[in-house]
Amino acid sequence: MSELTSFAAADVSRFRESGDWFVVTRTEAVIATHIGGTAERIVDVWHSLLASLDPVVDVRIDDLRSGRKWGASLLALPDVREAVGRLRLTLAAYGGVELSVFTGDDQLTLTPELLAVAYARTDRWAFILDGLGLAERPHMPARSWTPRRDSLAPAPQLEAALRSTAARLGLEEQLA
Repeated sequence: MSELTSFAAADVSRFRESGDWFVVTRTEAVIATHIGGTAERIVDVWHSLLASLDPVVDVRIDDLRSGRKWGASLLALPDVREAVGRLRLTLAAYGGVELSVFTGDDQLTLTPELLAVAYARTDRWAFILDGLGLAERPHMPARSWTPRRDSLAPAPQLEAALRSTAARLGLEEQLA
């Protein structure tokens, strides 16, 4: 084993967040990969995973605080990544928003509880997450927080950022 190889292995464990994890569950048609860790880290991992989607995606945003929902189909992935990239800090700070970006084969969702979930027909997300240094676990830990619309404090900064993102991407508001 060369010194270079041993340093590379040390760097992965040295810079990896010890609390970052993922759990893979399989059903007949879909493989769901749940990803957890600190809020900021999960939002960043979710955003970086978007780069692995097809170049044209659909987007759905559901704000639990206001009850507003937006969506659009056939958007350019670079535009979506740029727009939701601006939301990362605000999403990590407040939570309470479900943001899904999907194609015909894959879906990446940031949940209101600030978990990321990848749905696919293959287990490719597990390989990608392993490459990012996240640890696979056999089971998800117990939830410490599940938001309810009436229990979420108002977040004007988040609401303004969501409206701005919806406008930037040309998302249409969905009626309930």
